[in-house]
Amino acid sequence: PLRASSTDIHPNAKWSQNGITVAGGNGDGSGTNQLSLPWSLYVDDDQTIYVADQGNHCIVEWKSGATNGKVVAGGNGHGNGAHQLNWPRDMIIDKERDSLIISDRWNKRVVRWPCQNGTRGETIISNIACWGLTMDDNGSLYVVDVEKHEVRRYKIGDTQGTVVAGGNGQGNRPDQLSEPHYVFVDRDHSVYVSGYENHRVTKWEEGAKQGIVVAGGQGEGTSLTQLSYPQGVVVDQLGTVYVTDHGNHRIMRWPKGATQGSVIVGGNGYEAQSNQLACPTGLSFDRHGNLYVVDWGNHRNQNGSEYWICVKCQTTATSYLDLSVIVCEDHTHLPDETDKEVLEMRQILKRKAIEGSSPIDRIVEEA
Repeated sequence: PLRASSTDIHPNAKWSQNGITVAGGNGDGSGTNQLSLPWSLYVDDDQTIYVADQGNHCIVEWKSGATNGKVVAGGNGHGNGAHQLNWPRDMIIDKERDSLIISDRWNKRVVRWPCQNGTRGETIISNIACWGLTMDDNGSLYVVDVEKHEVRRYKIGDTQGTVVAGGNGQGNRPDQLSEPHYVFVDRDHSVYVSGYENHRVTKWEEGAKQGIVVAGGQGEGTSLTQLSYPQGVVVDQLGTVYVTDHGNHRIMRWPKGATQGSVIVGGNGYEAQSNQLACPTGLSFDRHGNLYVVDWGNHRNQNGSEYWICVKCQTTATSYLDLSVIVCEDHTHLPDETDKEVLEMRQILKRKAIEGSSPIDRIVEEA
């Protein structure tokens, strides 16, 4: 049930720089061959991909090689009914109970949804500003609370949870987190957390009161020592950290103990070509070491032997926020990256996008 495959990743592994679409890529929409603002994904042992399709308020299953997906949770409009989801952010599969566990962000709940013909979910955690989640080999559930700036572990039967990272207010101290988004737990039950606002990934060993910076932590920026609003995080058997560098449109690898990382895919600008990413969010590996990336800004799923896969949606959005539509008149190229006004606008829009993708006309007025 870990987000990473149990397959070890070779320390010198390389991935193709060109992806192949395997889910979505047919515009922003609700068709079975489309996605709308996907955020996270989970890859099963048979390479079935589960996508948190935010804009359609559902979880979609894409079998390996399929050209269409199947809604397996939600899909009944956004709302707080047991049969509905409201901007789901993340999900995993609980193999022991054959169910999906879903971070139902704007309903502030974590729900369990049967994998086999489930029509409604059961709330298992309430009143939590949930974002990323994962599970360890004991069946304990780890959930990020983005508003309390903490990660809680819920053992089987526990409804209150125990803070295992953060929980000391928002900040940059070693004992603090700042808008955490994703969590990963390794075989030793150490917890790794991506801090969206402090541009770092921290490791919290089991029982630790403070985290250790394992990626970034040098302020927001584009150098190999920096991250820009990190999102998904996976750690392999050697302690190598793989992180989605959201603001720099790239995936980075940080070996254990390294003070700088290296770019493994992306980093070629904000576009929709097969070698590019646009504000990527979640990531995962399958059992063969293939890398999967949610490319939120382009909304499609791509696949590239030892290759990578992006969830992208190639569109110039008309009803939901798409950064290129807002800041770029031709809907294709971003303005000069050094333009201070543009950079400030992008950060404002990015925060609004992540918090719920408001309609474009309202965003334009607010901005």
